[in-house]
Amino acid sequence: MNIEEYISSGILEAYVMDQLSAAERAEVEQTAAQHPEIREELDAIELSMETLAFATAVKPPEGMKDKLMQQIGESEKETKKEAPVVPMQSDKSFGVLKYAAAASVFVALASAVMAFTYWKKWQGAEDRLANMIAQNQQFAENYNQVNQQLDNIQDAVAIMNNTSYKRVVMAGTDNSPEAQATVYWNEATADVYLSIQNLKELSQDQQYQLWAIIDGKPVDAGVFDPNSGNFLVQMKNITSGAAAFAVTIEPRGGSENPSLETMQVVGNV
Repeated sequence: MNIEEYISSGILEAYVMDQLSAAERAEVEQTAAQHPEIREELDAIELSMETLAFATAVKPPEGMKDKLMQQIGESEKETKKEAPVVPMQSDKSFGVLKYAAAASVFVALASAVMAFTYWKKWQGAEDRLANMIAQNQQFAENYNQVNQQLDNIQDAVAIMNNTSYKRVVMAGTDNSPEAQATVYWNEATADVYLSIQNLKELSQDQQYQLWAIIDGKPVDAGVFDPNSGNFLVQMKNITSGAAAFAVTIEPRGGSENPSLETMQVVGNV
C-alpha cells in the first residue's frame, strides 16, 4: 500500500468531516490501526479542524450569559411545562443531515423528471384519444351518409317500379341534344319525381326549372340543381291534366314564365 498516495487522496479529511459511508469509515479506521503514519495524519487533521473551529468562533458580548440566564428564569416561571431539551447534534449527526438534504433534493428532482415524463405520456395518449374520437365521428358520418344513400336508392327503386307512376322520358332539344331527364308522375296523388340522367352544370346565378304543360299552358313544377346528389328529386305536385313536361334554364329561384329559348329537354306524357 502506498501510504503517501492514501494520505493525499483526501479520504482522511472526508473521514474527519463524516462524509464517508459506514464501510468506508471502517476501512479508514482499520488502515489507521495498521499504519501509525496514517493514524498520526488522521490525528493531525482532527486537531487542525478543532483549532480552526476555535479560531473562527465569535466571542459573545459581555453580559450575554447573565441576560440569557435571566430570560431562561423568567420563561420557567411563565410556563408550567418544561421546554423540551434539544440535544446538540454531533458532527456525525450533521453529516447525516447533509446526506438527508442531498437525498431529498435528488428525490425532488427525480419526482419532477418522472412527473414530466408521465405528463408527456398522458398528453400523447390524450392526443391519440382525440384522434380516435375524431376518426370515429368521421366513420359515423360516412356510415350515416351511406345509409341515407341506400335509403334514397330504395325509395327511388320503389317509385320507379310502382305502376301508379307514369314514366315520362324527356329527350334533349336542339339547345342540348345530349341532355336527358325522366319524370315520374302519380296522377292520383299529384306526386312528381325527377330523375336526372344528363344535364350540364350551370353558373351560380342559374337554375333548372321543371314545367308541366296543362291545357297548353306551362305550370311551374319547381327548380332544381343538376348535382343534388339524390337519385330522384321530389318536385312540386302536379294535378291531373298534364300533357307534357319540359325543363328550361332560368335565373336562380325560378321564373313565372318559362324561357322557351333555353329549353333543354321535353317529353310527352
